Amino acid sequence: MCGIVGYIGSRDAFPILIKGLKRLEYRGYDSAGVALLSESNHLNVYKVKGKVSGLEESVQKEDISGTIGIAHTRWATHGEPSKINAHPHVSASGKLALIHNGIIENYNVLKERLQQKGYSFTSSTDTEVLVQLIDYMKESGKLDLLTAVRLALREVVGAYALAIIDYTNPDEVIVARKSSPLVIGIGENEFFIASDATPIVEYTDKVVYLEDEDIAILKRGEPLKVIDFSNEELNLEVQTIELNLGQLEKGGYPHFMLKEIFEQPDCLRDCMRGRLRVEENEVILSAVMDHKDKLLEAKRIIIVACGTSWHAALIGRQLIEHYCRIPVQVEYASEFRYSNPVVGGGDIVISISQSGETADTLAAVELARQRGAFIYGICNAVGSSIPRNTHTGSYIHVGPEIGVASTKAFTGQVTVLAMLALTLAKVKGTVKPEELQEILKEFETIPEKMKKALETNEQIASLSKTFTYASNFIYLGRGYNYPVALEGALKLKEISYIHAEGYPAAEMKHGPIALIDTEMPVVVIATHNSLYEKLLSNVQEIKARKGKVIALVSEGDETISKIADYCIELPKTVEALDPLITTIPLQLMAYHIAVCKGKDVDQPRNLAKSVTVE
Repeated sequence: MCGIVGYIGSRDAFPILIKGLKRLEYRGYDSAGVALLSESNHLNVYKVKGKVSGLEESVQKEDISGTIGIAHTRWATHGEPSKINAHPHVSASGKLALIHNGIIENYNVLKERLQQKGYSFTSSTDTEVLVQLIDYMKESGKLDLLTAVRLALREVVGAYALAIIDYTNPDEVIVARKSSPLVIGIGENEFFIASDATPIVEYTDKVVYLEDEDIAILKRGEPLKVIDFSNEELNLEVQTIELNLGQLEKGGYPHFMLKEIFEQPDCLRDCMRGRLRVEENEVILSAVMDHKDKLLEAKRIIIVACGTSWHAALIGRQLIEHYCRIPVQVEYASEFRYSNPVVGGGDIVISISQSGETADTLAAVELARQRGAFIYGICNAVGSSIPRNTHTGSYIHVGPEIGVASTKAFTGQVTVLAMLALTLAKVKGTVKPEELQEILKEFETIPEKMKKALETNEQIASLSKTFTYASNFIYLGRGYNYPVALEGALKLKEISYIHAEGYPAAEMKHGPIALIDTEMPVVVIATHNSLYEKLLSNVQEIKARKGKVIALVSEGDETISKIADYCIELPKTVEALDPLITTIPLQLMAYHIAVCKGKDVDQPRNLAKSVTVE
């Protein structure tokens, strides 16, 4: 959540900051702002409620000069979306401007203390408390900015990624992080700051990811310096990022979401490359092979995740239990961390997160580590917090996902979970060679079958116009496709704002069938698998009550296709890999219904791409 951008160097800062904020729009936000140290050594702060484009328009007649600045997109936590609550926040002395991502949990206590010292507050935010605390430390103790930040953060409880500038010191930016992502780009005599690498990649591929309780000093004409709270200098690990600008542009598509849906065949090829070896009848994840003894000892696997990643985890559970014969439980990370879970040595905890920064998942990982569990991370963002805090893991390698509604990350996560299950099953001896050969051969065909599924786009676009009126949807699936039903319903909710629920199809009789009437569209995932006859009965029950059925069926289906109101034919595959095909038309349906309703597909209201706060 929120987006942080900063720059110090010899270029004009404002264009870099605005472009950086636009790169971070996918994270979700409701207001935007920028602070610049001008050429005349004034601190100029400009803020708006709304989009970055509005901020850009609002400063056309203002002084936007300067080669040092910080900027921010805010997703409201403390205080409603407004210009007053937008960042940057300025200190009472007028010298400091600060941007912040995270939550200061003890802000009320700190605020009362500062009010007793004579400080007053104009916003409802916890961030203003933080900048005033730093200001108090600096002014009352006659301290330099770095020392004031270091001492202030010792009193802070909560999460933060922050950047602060001082107009009395126009050659320095101080940044710090705890439980919220922050990356520093290193250029030629210049530094870039951002919440993730997307605003930086245009200027440099050399970055440093800050760790918890790191404080970095970005000083003009000097090397980057990072210290801890005790003022001890830390060693820097400079990494090379592998993003390219083409991955961050729409490439001719009207929305990032549609582009990312259509990228999935190529993304899955990238995900499988070097791991799937059909001729040798094996799939190899190095993380599994390197830690096979630990994994073979596992009596239980716990998967923790949130949102779309949780739906991928449900498919992963079936894959691992079927092929590896190890019991698996799937937990919402947000519930796991507060449930005093029974977890410890001998348990494998798999954490799944697209961004690698999901606050609840990170907290679940930390709790499980403390109790002795072995942690395996599945993530998309190289260098993010979850890969750095797990014992081992696998990247899904699907490239940056900009649309807030996850699409290619979901299929990437399912693909890695399938490869994990098959790698472990072969090592464990729980899969027969002929069964492994069959699924690996089929796995290799999945990208082409996904392309075939994408050919339903025009049919779904036309069909979607019929259902823009709907207030509710039901999605039904069984077996491996039950989590796909959940994911399809979530996609529709996220971007079209239509209420939708996913159910195991057999559970319809236990309540939801009461909702069926002529106004209730029901999406049934009814591809030809071992549960086909059961799903046929469910479709007949819906039609008997005059429900409108949209059925996903296998090519050549001659039974359900005659009963359903609308049919979308999909390529056949083995049951375990069916979710990689069946999820595509549901992504397309959500997209086209949202477009028909005139919704902001890439940045749906109230949502953020990376949930870095509770």
